[in-house]
Amino acid sequence: MAESELHVAGIGISKGVVSTIVSEAAKKVAGVAAVGGNEIASSLISIFTSHPVAPDKAVESYVEDDKLHLTIHLAVFYGYPFTKLAADVRDSVAETVAEQIGVEVSAVDVCIDSLVFPKE
Repeated sequence: MAESELHVAGIGISKGVVSTIVSEAAKKVAGVAAVGGNEIASSLISIFTSHPVAPDKAVESYVEDDKLHLTIHLAVFYGYPFTKLAADVRDSVAETVAEQIGVEVSAVDVCIDSLVFPKE
């Protein structure tokens, strides 16, 4: 098995495909500024923060008991309670993965790596 591929529910899926699906689901959640370093906005954010995340580490995934275990690194906007935002991200990611890939998610670990303050 290639290290860049996951085998779950009888199919092989590129970790890049999983990352794209997870990133798109997380970006839809109110309060998420950017996912890891996967886009221009987060590249700009990383210039102003001390903890930039490499694009290939924005979403980490592995198979656990034929389910996906995911870790997602986020930049979030100030003013959104972290626990609610993380719960919303978990729900969005689990639902999207179930719909798009057709497998269950065992866990979604949310890492808030940077905070973005709105312009006043």
